[in-house]
Amino acid sequence: MGAFGKFERGIENAVNSVFSRAFKSEVKPVEIASALNRAMDEGAAVYSRSRTISPNEFGVLLSVDDFAKIDQWGKEAIEEELIDHAVTYATSQGYTFLGPLRISFESDEEAGTGTVRVTSQTVRGAVAPVTNSVPSPANPIIDVQGQRYLLTGPVTIIGRGSDADVVVDDTGVSRHHLELRVTPRGVIATDLGSTNGSFVEGHRISAATLVDGNTVTIGRTRIMFWTSPENYA
Repeated sequence: MGAFGKFERGIENAVNSVFSRAFKSEVKPVEIASALNRAMDEGAAVYSRSRTISPNEFGVLLSVDDFAKIDQWGKEAIEEELIDHAVTYATSQGYTFLGPLRISFESDEEAGTGTVRVTSQTVRGAVAPVTNSVPSPANPIIDVQGQRYLLTGPVTIIGRGSDADVVVDDTGVSRHHLELRVTPRGVIATDLGSTNGSFVEGHRISAATLVDGNTVTIGRTRIMFWTSPENYA
């Protein structure tokens, strides 16, 4: 099943009753997904044979009535479903993101009921969802409890705080717990004065240069680290 089919199965199964009541003859979830696909395709920029950059921030503009229905039936949950779809579609098309994926609904007073328009832009951030990416010394990949991120910025902050680049739901993790800094000499992991400490391969560290395949532990959270495609699992 392709990316679009997976989206239909995912979001429509999850919120089908919501949309059937909310929209009736108005805008449909697959129409929003199709508009996101087009925005990624139209905004994609080819940098090399193996690197095509897609926009990563999207605004979904709906009529006032459709926006009210989205808000009533759980805007945040629907945005999360659309983000999952966008990552799947980007993977199928070989697109790479340069920052975190964000999708937000907006009300457009000039839009007619049942219409959808998507704005897009590319905004660099510290991390991005892994699509077709492979790790490299300049852009390592980390796995945080099964969620994989491409390091796209020079500094990544991991912690429990909502303003961290990678937010960890772990009471044993401090709000700003660990810093990963990409340097010409390697990636340096630095504990940010956390309460429970940071550990590389079981050894408590204040700062350490990571090597390919290392495991970093903060609280109850394990972070896998890769810099080479050969060892990337």
